[in-house]
Amino acid sequence: MPYTKEDILERIESVIDPSLEKTLGELDAIKHVGINPETESVMLLIEVGIKNTEITSQITRNVAQIVKLDMGFKSLVIDYNQTRPATLTKSLKVIGIASGKGGVGKSSVTANLAYALTSLGKKVGIIDADVYGANMPKIFECETKELMGTAEGKVYPFEKDGIEMVSTEFFVDTDRALMWRGPMLNKVLKIFFEDTLWSADLEFLLIDLPPGTGDVIMDIKTFVPDAKMILVTTPHPNATHIAIKAGFAAKDLSQDVIGVIENMSYFEVNGKKHYIFGKNGGEMVADKLVVPFLGEVPIGQPKSGNPSIFADSEPIGIIYLNLARKILALL
Repeated sequence: MPYTKEDILERIESVIDPSLEKTLGELDAIKHVGINPETESVMLLIEVGIKNTEITSQITRNVAQIVKLDMGFKSLVIDYNQTRPATLTKSLKVIGIASGKGGVGKSSVTANLAYALTSLGKKVGIIDADVYGANMPKIFECETKELMGTAEGKVYPFEKDGIEMVSTEFFVDTDRALMWRGPMLNKVLKIFFEDTLWSADLEFLLIDLPPGTGDVIMDIKTFVPDAKMILVTTPHPNATHIAIKAGFAAKDLSQDVIGVIENMSYFEVNGKKHYIFGKNGGEMVADKLVVPFLGEVPIGQPKSGNPSIFADSEPIGIIYLNLARKILALL
């Protein structure tokens, strides 16, 4: 064929993404153009605002009109990715902190990793997406209050110690249980991802996910398809068994699991480690999922004055700093 990749790119840039009402060229949405001269076929990777059949079918028809009918190629294959919400910069690294089982300390791990990354000079935000068991405001020892917003319906995240945070706790009465079904959960996630005015210099966004593999985790894939995942487990067999299931579920959703953290690994007294819940469970989970084992976090009482947050000068705080460094190296 006489046409080059540049020719194809120039021709199809004028196609409109109906979900954003802008051209693919304006959106810089064409991420890959490939030509197989032997089969006279074109392969494209396109980012869209909303990845559903109605949107992608319309784009495919318009691109096929150009590539096959106008330019004469015999076949066309298009893969679609969903772009990030406008409130999340493309350089922002999004990490979901997940667990198969509740009660493994996932929220405290999330908060301590946020503080550790901050100590390493990173600007960090947290989405408290554990909607039925949200307790990040409690961990941060902040007053549960209504978030400030704009006339356009956008909200500003709560900020403490340089860490930005949103939580469902800010949308319900104190001490009242959340009893929302799937569609309502999707709406609150939309607020967190699309309507929260995160700082432009935010570098890391940690998502405290609910345990298990329900609606929220599947919705995260819709909002941020390139989010990485870290699994938290205790060494106890009951926790590791469910963590493995959660890890494979994440992989089935094409989410990149970058490592496993074992929490409540042991309790240390006078230099001797007592493995209350068993031993090496986190390593076993990592081996099963073929992902890195990031490390152990022992049981301990912070001396920082906060019942959940360890200062980076404390032994467990130093462990979190090392975990944060490993995460930075992986990303």
